Amino acid sequence: MSEIEKFLDKKDEEAIIEAIRDAEKNTSGEIRVHIEATTKLDVFDRAMEVFHYLKMDNTKQQNGVLIYVAVHDKTFVIYGDKGINDVVEDDFWDSTKDIMQSHFKSGNFKQGLVDGITKAGQQLEQHFPWQHDDKNELPNTISKG
Repeated sequence: MSEIEKFLDKKDEEAIIEAIRDAEKNTSGEIRVHIEATTKLDVFDRAMEVFHYLKMDNTKQQNGVLIYVAVHDKTFVIYGDKGINDVVEDDFWDSTKDIMQSHFKSGNFKQGLVDGITKAGQQLEQHFPWQHDDKNELPNTISKG
C-alpha cells in the first residue's frame, strides 16, 4: 500500500469528494485536492505547477482553489487563484491552513481536508455566488501524483 493510499482510505476519499460537491453547489468557484507522496520542489512552487497542470488557472472568474498535499513531506499548500485572492481577507488562507493543520496533527486527514474545503467553499459562495448559467468547469475528483 502506497503512502497516498494510507493517507486516505476509500471512504475518506468519498467524503472529501462529497465535501467538494457541497462546497461548489452554491458558487461558480472550483475546488480541487491533489495528493502526492513527495515533491523535490519548494512546496508552494509545486502547488503552482499542479494548479496549472490541472487547468485550474483557466476558470472564467479566476476563482479556483487547490489544496495540495505532499504526504511524505508532511506539508500542504492552499493555493487560490487571483479572483479569490483579491476578495478574501488577508489572513484567510492562513486561518484555513491552521484549521486543517490541527486535524492533520491528530491524524485526522479526512476531517482536515473536509474543513478546509468547506471554509474555502463558504468564501467562494460569498464572493462568487452561483448564477443560473454557471457550469462546473473542473472535475470534483481527487487527483494524485
